[in-house]
Amino acid sequence: MDFLQAIEFAQAHEVPWTRDPHAEPARFGVHHEDPAPWNRLSGPVHARGGVSGVIWQHGRELAQWGTPDRADQTFSVAKTYLALLAGAAHDRGLLPDLNEPVVKRVPGIGFDSTHNAAITWLHLLTQVSEWEGTCFGMPDTVDRYRHVSHDPKKVEGVKGSARPLQTPGTYWEYNDVRINQLSLALLHLWGRPLPEVFQEIFLQPLGAGEGFRWEGYAQSWIDLPAKDGHPARRVQSVPGGTHWGGGVSISARDQARIAQMLLNGGVVPNSPTHQRLLSADWIQRMQAPCPLATFYGLLTWLNPQGQTFPGASAQSWFMVGAGGNYVWIDPAHDAVVVVRWLDAAHFGGFVSRVADVLQR
Repeated sequence: MDFLQAIEFAQAHEVPWTRDPHAEPARFGVHHEDPAPWNRLSGPVHARGGVSGVIWQHGRELAQWGTPDRADQTFSVAKTYLALLAGAAHDRGLLPDLNEPVVKRVPGIGFDSTHNAAITWLHLLTQVSEWEGTCFGMPDTVDRYRHVSHDPKKVEGVKGSARPLQTPGTYWEYNDVRINQLSLALLHLWGRPLPEVFQEIFLQPLGAGEGFRWEGYAQSWIDLPAKDGHPARRVQSVPGGTHWGGGVSISARDQARIAQMLLNGGVVPNSPTHQRLLSADWIQRMQAPCPLATFYGLLTWLNPQGQTFPGASAQSWFMVGAGGNYVWIDPAHDAVVVVRWLDAAHFGGFVSRVADVLQR
């Protein structure tokens, strides 16, 4: 298959961000509408590569370009990795019921108020929690009234202002502070640093992880109590993205390995023992649309009726991060596509060119 046209299109439309974040810090990790004093970094940012990616079909790599083995920051692709960790906890009995209030298993970390006590794991994983509070110095209000490009809902206020709270489970809003609160809850649920768990459960069995980092904020260190044979220790809670810095650094090819595992229903590709990393039921649940936002699953982007990402099959689902970081899983064509540092305004053009080849 010839993906040259799609690759050349991607390379011609690199995201207009400097490759050195220190030369233009406002572009890396700080949302352009973040109000002061939350418009500055709290975690590390790293120089990035150019447009890179891979295309796999039927488990085979058909195309690669750029530097697909370079580990770069993924921004909100990391949100989906939190959903994978929640799934691994569910499969192991640590999180048996997504409709259970979070406070029942992890009290004392910000879910104890009357309002927050009603919040469930499912609310957090679908971004309908309406959690109220401050997580590592960031108030949830900083991301209220936030608009994201794939949400058709019109924003009726100014980002960072105190939009009136709704009952948990009744309002969808993309909010990174609440995602970081979910990450903190998962850290306490596992009783171990999430990067350590992610490497052990997913990256190592997939033969992935070279250059992998999952970094937090300077102020996100906590004293984690002993749990399930793991000693008490001081660990860093990690964000579900690179908003305010930090987050996951991983290569395009390793992202493809994770996506291929999901496409395989949770089984390691080419495993002679059919080693399973995640239940097929959980992967299906990740793709179940949120009733309040049918374009969103469990920290994943969906494509109902092919409307969110025109050109891609309606069965496609995506991990999406700022800076033009996309992981596209297409069950209809048994394909995985990863592209990095593509100008988001031109992602549709890239999708249509790849889809044209996959559909032949």
